[in-house]
Amino acid sequence: MPLSGSVGCEVGCAAPEEAIKAEEVAEAWVEMYGLSGVARRLAGVSANWRLAGSGGELVGFRGFAASLMRVGAASVLRDNGAAPTRNGDRVLSLGNMNPHVRATEYAVRGPIVIKAGEIEKELQQGVQKPFTEVIKANIGDAQAMGQQPITFLRQVVALCTYPELIGSPHFPVDAKERAQRILLDCGGQSLGSYSASQGLDCIRQDIAKYVETRDGGVPVDPDDIYITTGASDGITTIMKLLLNGEGRMRTGMMIPIPQYPLYSAAISELGAVQINYYLDEENGWGLDKNELRRSLDEARAYCCPKVLCIINPGNPTGQVQSIKCIEDVIRFAYDEKLFLLADEVYQENIYSEGCKFHSFKKVLFEMGPKYSSTVELVSFHSTSKGYTGECGFRGGYMEVINMDPEVKAQFEKLLSVRLCPPVPGQVAMDVVVNPPKPGEESYETFTMEKMRVLHKLAEKAKLSEEVLNTIPGMHCNPLQGAMYAFPRIFIPSKAIQEAKAHGMAPDMFYCMRLLEETGICVVPGSGFGQKEGTYHLRMTILLPVEKLKVLLQNLKDFHSKFLQKYA
Repeated sequence: MPLSGSVGCEVGCAAPEEAIKAEEVAEAWVEMYGLSGVARRLAGVSANWRLAGSGGELVGFRGFAASLMRVGAASVLRDNGAAPTRNGDRVLSLGNMNPHVRATEYAVRGPIVIKAGEIEKELQQGVQKPFTEVIKANIGDAQAMGQQPITFLRQVVALCTYPELIGSPHFPVDAKERAQRILLDCGGQSLGSYSASQGLDCIRQDIAKYVETRDGGVPVDPDDIYITTGASDGITTIMKLLLNGEGRMRTGMMIPIPQYPLYSAAISELGAVQINYYLDEENGWGLDKNELRRSLDEARAYCCPKVLCIINPGNPTGQVQSIKCIEDVIRFAYDEKLFLLADEVYQENIYSEGCKFHSFKKVLFEMGPKYSSTVELVSFHSTSKGYTGECGFRGGYMEVINMDPEVKAQFEKLLSVRLCPPVPGQVAMDVVVNPPKPGEESYETFTMEKMRVLHKLAEKAKLSEEVLNTIPGMHCNPLQGAMYAFPRIFIPSKAIQEAKAHGMAPDMFYCMRLLEETGICVVPGSGFGQKEGTYHLRMTILLPVEKLKVLLQNLKDFHSKFLQKYA
C-alpha cells in the first residue's frame, strides 16, 4: 500500500532509503492491524518527520518511525473503540462512551427546542423573522408560561430558608407554624442540612395522611413513602431496581404509546427492552386489555416482561382512566405477575365533566386482599404539576406497596447513594399535601389561588380542543386532564417525501417548519410514539389565554398554507 503523495514526496526528496523503510513500516502497520485510518493520519506525521527542531533540520527514519507508531497506536485505539490518551486524542469519545446513553433520546428537549433557542438568539441580535418572538409550548413548565406561584407555598419555603422571617408580622401564623415544625425535623434546624435518604420524617407523615384522606381511609404506612427529586427521580430509581438480565432474559417494560419520553429514555439508558402497548385514539385514547395481551404475548418471544407502566391522567394524551379500566389493569398485572408503576402526577388536573381521578392504590385495596396483598405497585406524585407548578423545586414522592422486605432494604441502600432529595423541594411537597385548612389564616387566599389556576386550565383545555377541531386536516380528542393537547395532523404525501429527503420524521419536518415560519415551538408526536402512518404534535395549554389564542390562530393559518403547498 503506497503512502499518500505528500508523505511520499517529503520522504523521497529528503532521504530515499529512509523513505522506503518508512513505507515498509506503514505497510506493515496496515497489514497487521487493518488500519484504514493510518494513511489519512500520516499527513500530519510528515511535518513532524521533516521539521524536528527549531532549526528545521530533517530528522531520520527513527523519528519518523516513532511518529508513525504513535499515529498507528492512536488509530488502533480509535478504530477499535478503546480510550487513547496521547497525541491529542481524548480519553472519552463518541465511539467509546456508554452506548446506552448515546441511544437515549428525550424529545421534550430535543432538536426542535435547540433550534428554538438558536432562533431566540437571532431575534435578540436583530435578525429579521416573520415573527417577533418564539412561543414555547413544548414543555409543561407552568411558571415559565406565566402562572403565578401559590402564596402560601412560597411563604413556607421562605420561612424555612430564612428563619429570621418568622418574627416578621408580614407572614401568616399558619405558615410560621408549618415552617417551625419542619425546621425542628432538620439537622441543626437548618434547611441546608441533609435529611434522611427517604426524606424528612414529618413530611413523610404528612404525605401518608394526605394519601389516606385522598383514598377514602385506605391505610398508609409512612415507611412506604419515599420523597424524591421530582417524580422523574423516583421513576428512574425504581427502574434501576427492576431492570436486569441479558439477551432474551433482559427485563421488558410495558409502556403506553404515546408515552412520556422519560420512560423510553430511561429504558435505553439502563439497557432494558421497551414493550409498546398502544392507546386507542379512536376511543379517546382508551386502554384496551386485549392490546395489553397482544403486547405482552409478542414481547415474551424476545425478552422477560416484568413491568407495566400506566400514566393517569395521560401525558401527552390527557385521558383520565375509569375505575373499570384500572381494575382491568390490576387484574392483568396480577394474572401475569407484572410490577405496576402508576404515574399520577396530574391527579389534580381533571377538567372534563364526568371524569374523576381514581388512584391505583385506592382501586387496588377496594378489589380485596387477593389483589391488595400481592400486587406490587409504586405510585408517583410531584410538585411540578397540579395547581402549584413548582417545577424548579424538584419535589416529589413515591409510595411503595407490597415490595419484598429484602428488596426494600436494597432499594433504600440505592437511595442512600444520592444522600437525600433537595430539602427545599421536600418543603414544597409538604405544602401540596398539607395545605391550609378551613379556619386557618391562609385558607381563603390559598383556596382562591388554587381554584383560579384550575379554572383557567379547564378554560384553556376547552379552548384548545375547540379551536384545533376547527382546523381542516387536524383532530383533537377531548382534553380530560393533564396539561397538553395531542392533536392528530394530516401530512400530505409530498410533504412526507420531502421530510424523508431531509432525513426527518414527517411530523418533525412539520414542527420544524412551524417553528421556522411562525416561531411556535411544539414537540412532534414521533417523540412520544404513535401508530405507524399517523402523525401528531404535543403542545402545552399552560400559556396565558391571550397568547394561547395567538398560538392557535397562527397554527391554524400555518396548517392551511402547509396543506396548500404540499397538495
